[in-house]
Order: sequence, then structure tokens, then C-alpha cells
Amino acid sequence: MLTAIGLDETDESAYRALVSLGASDVPDLSRRLSCGEDDTERALRRLERQGLAAQSSGRPGRWVAAPPGVALGALLTQRRHELEKAELTAALLAEEYRAGAAEPAVHDLVEVVTGAAAVAQRFLQMQLGATEEVCALVTGNPAVVSGTDNDAEEQAAGRGVRYRVVVERSVLDLPHGLTELTAALSRDERVRVVDEVPTKLVVVDRALALVPLSRRAEPAALVVHASGLLELLSGLFESVWREALPLRLGPDGVTEDGPDGPDGTDLEILSLLLAGLTDASVAKQLDLGLRTVQRRVRRLMELAGVTTRLQLGWHAYERGWTTRDT
Repeated sequence: MLTAIGLDETDESAYRALVSLGASDVPDLSRRLSCGEDDTERALRRLERQGLAAQSSGRPGRWVAAPPGVALGALLTQRRHELEKAELTAALLAEEYRAGAAEPAVHDLVEVVTGAAAVAQRFLQMQLGATEEVCALVTGNPAVVSGTDNDAEEQAAGRGVRYRVVVERSVLDLPHGLTELTAALSRDERVRVVDEVPTKLVVVDRALALVPLSRRAEPAALVVHASGLLELLSGLFESVWREALPLRLGPDGVTEDGPDGPDGTDLEILSLLLAGLTDASVAKQLDLGLRTVQRRVRRLMELAGVTTRLQLGWHAYERGWTTRDT
């Protein structure tokens, strides 16, 4: 738990033991930590350098712990300052990058990444840098990366990044296909299925795309930056997304939904939202949970094939999901 402030497992165990005991000599502490006396003494010296432990002046040969509230507080403050400096440096570098990319040369709009490890690393970086949405087309034979098997996906989803993934039907027959899809759906990711996707594709925040290259001796991919080509790739994803059928996580596992319409509760939610109520107000008025309201709104957006609530309102009128005088 204290690795974030620079302590390794042995240092933390030694400090916790000293806090618990009040004072201890090296042999006794070594037995408690189940490690050699030399390793124990080195850990104590490291704690001493960080102000977390000191040799007792009244009891030679024994070590005492510094008060956690003071000692750990000082280390936390130091780490916060270091993080603030790192954030400032990152912001300055980002500003410098934006300034240099304001008028990018044509050859800077597309990168070629070669090698399985390099492609996988680039995909990982894109997900870790995502702030809004990751869209992916996934084939039945992911060679390097896929839209459903990266640990970074769980981290990004935990930060509130939305995922929309279209998988080929053959993905459901892969050895771990259903397991990975179940995990994705349990994180409230939106997953759809089609018979075949035109290409593997990942689009992040509509600002960056990754397109694997085929027919090469080693795996490679194109990284496409903001450009007309990126807009074309984003449009390709949206067209496939509109034609795909949603996958749901039900009592019997992952199931495929046919095209359907909103139920009575959906229509009530739509009417209240179009009347100007917030999600929280709608949830309170209909005696629903806030997450339930938000989940139903996301499903309505899927059914309408739209990406914004403004578009949803327009489609609701056009499809007759709510009366025009609401």
C-alpha cells in the first residue's frame, strides 16, 4: 500500500512492524520479517534515510518508528509536489506538441508502426490516453491486439471512457471469445455483432486511429492522426455500428438482440428528458436508480444509431417514440 511513496515490500513490512512493536532490535525484527539480518538492517537504513525510523538514543541497538502522521505525511507531500511538477511538464510538452502540430506536414499525419510488440504497445498507449471514447472493429482472428482483451480497457472504463465495439460473429466461437465479451458487457461496454467487419480498426476520441496492415512479413499498423483519412475511418466505424445487432448479458450469458423498440419505461424517460429534466430528476420522478436511467438512455441511443442526446431527441420524434407536442 505504501509503494506509491517509494517503499518496497520489505521496507513497508519493517516499518509496520516497528509501528506495532514500538521498538525492536535487528535480530528480533529479522525473525518477524522472516528475512536475513543483513536485509533487515538495509531496510532499516533505507527507512532512516526517508525519516521513517531512527536508532533509539536511550536503548542502543534498538530501532523505533517515526510517528506515521508526521513522517508519512511529509513523504506524501513530497510525492504530491513531484506529481504536480510532472503534470506541469506534461502540460508544457503537450502545448509544445500542439504548437508544432498546428500545421502538420502530410507525412506526419500517418505513422507506420512495425513489429508485434510495437503495435501492441501503441494500442496500449492509445487506450491509456483515451479521455472520452474508444471505438473498435474486431475480426475473428486478432493477431496482435483486439478490442476485448487488453487490461488497459478495464482501466480506461474505470475512468469513465466509453467503449463501442463491433465484433465478427466468429469471435463468439473463439476459445475465450464469450468470456472476454462477458467481461466487456459487465463493464457496461456497448458491444454489437455482425457477420463480418471490413477491417480491424481502433478509433480513440475521434483524434487517433489504428489500422493493422496485412500481408507483411511481420505485424504492422498505421496510426492515423486528425485528417480526412481519420474522418473516413470514423465514418466507416459508424456505418458498421448502425448495421450491427447489440449483444446483451442476460441470465443465460451473452445473447444477441434483434432490432426492437423502446418499452413503456423508455418512453416515459424520453418524454421527461425532452421536457428538460435532468437524469437525476427523471430517476426520482419514476422511482428508478440513476444508473438505470442512464443505462436505458444509452440503449435508446444504440437503437437509434446515434451518439449524442441531441440526435436522440430528433430521432425520437421521427420514429414516433414520443408525441410531437411533448
